[in-house]
Amino acid sequence: MKLEHIGIWTKDLEVMKVFYMTHFNMDCNEKYVNVKKGFSSYFLSFESGTRIELMHREDINDPAFKKGQTIGMAHMAISLGSKSAVLKLTNKFREMGLKIIGEPRTTGDGYFESVIEDPEGNWIELTT
Repeated sequence: MKLEHIGIWTKDLEVMKVFYMTHFNMDCNEKYVNVKKGFSSYFLSFESGTRIELMHREDINDPAFKKGQTIGMAHMAISLGSKSAVLKLTNKFREMGLKIIGEPRTTGDGYFESVIEDPEGNWIELTT
């Protein structure tokens, strides 16, 4: 078994597509649109084959709670391969004005990571 993909509802499908493609070197399929359902999506792929499905529908709204701190999906982790890559990308996101939830550190279970928010507030662990 393997994790095939994670689906993320988005407010701005195009902004999120550019963010993930630019900063995580992901490939993207052509936009899927279902006019009858008012649904559109992209599948973005990592080199490993794991994918993220970015989805949009006008009737899907922001939750009343803070993402990452409620029951359900808390975050996704993306392995960057090295401590220096984690530091570099964390600093790049800081310079872009994205929120840094957790500063780079070695956790109690031995991971070197930071935690950032993507442009729509989803939490991403950047790990080695």
